[in-house]
Amino acid sequence: MGMKITKLQRTFKEGLSNFYRNGWLSFATVSVLAISLYIISVTLIIGVASNIVLKNVQDKINVSVYFNPDVQDSKIQEIKSKLVSYQEIKSIDFVSKEQALEQFKKFGNNNPSISQALDEIGDNPLLSALVIKARSSDQYDVIVKAINTSSFAEDVSHIDYEENKSAIQRLITIIKIVEQVGLTLGVVFVFIGILITFNAIRLTMYAHRQEFEIMRLVGASNIYIKMPFIFEGIFYGISSAFSVMLALFVTSKFLVPITRGSIAGGDILDFYLSHFFVIFGLLLVSGIILGTVSASIAIRRYLKI
Repeated sequence: MGMKITKLQRTFKEGLSNFYRNGWLSFATVSVLAISLYIISVTLIIGVASNIVLKNVQDKINVSVYFNPDVQDSKIQEIKSKLVSYQEIKSIDFVSKEQALEQFKKFGNNNPSISQALDEIGDNPLLSALVIKARSSDQYDVIVKAINTSSFAEDVSHIDYEENKSAIQRLITIIKIVEQVGLTLGVVFVFIGILITFNAIRLTMYAHRQEFEIMRLVGASNIYIKMPFIFEGIFYGISSAFSVMLALFVTSKFLVPITRGSIAGGDILDFYLSHFFVIFGLLLVSGIILGTVSASIAIRRYLKI
């Protein structure tokens, strides 16, 4: 057992020595690996954060059903009691035209032109409405269709939903495009990263080619000869993971003004810090896997043992 640990320590030190001795080649290898992991990380973070924003937007969305001016509030209340039985509907709030006017006036206090327009109109131009929230964002279409085909459809002036629906669809489309482009670029750079790491380890093998013959002659095992290169690949992966974490921190700091208040009351930096260990863990595992895969390919291709 002690002998195995000693051998492992030696191969570890040899791998670390290879990593340092390669100098600029190691720097270039780590840089390319870091770029590939950075692109994938940014894409995934944007995807997760965007979906959180999308969920927040969807949670705030509702359907406002406005009724004709001649429809009495008592009838609207009857309609409300019918709609409550719809299993897709989570809640319904009745907003009378008087309440709507009061809210509009509060908004108009900061805008003199709105207050002036209301004074000129004189009568209350607003309509009574039912504000409906669905249990799920994909159920609004069902609710709107049900209202449009209901017995009280003639009493409805208009329904405010299509604008919100198109805004959400645009947001979903943008998120999907960003994810697809980011992941495609990430995959391309992963292959480039593996190729660069593979070549760096291949050059190390070439520099040590005479040592392999000596090691074979003295009876060194195949695993003992291979392990330094596996460790070298792992060091490339670990270094790239640390580099990406630093780059993500700088990126998050830069994006704070743009994302403030959009992600559960915080910003992208809060998201990064609150998920720090998860992100770091995933990057570390990904970097080690990439480095190990690259080293294994190089060993299989060029180390004839």
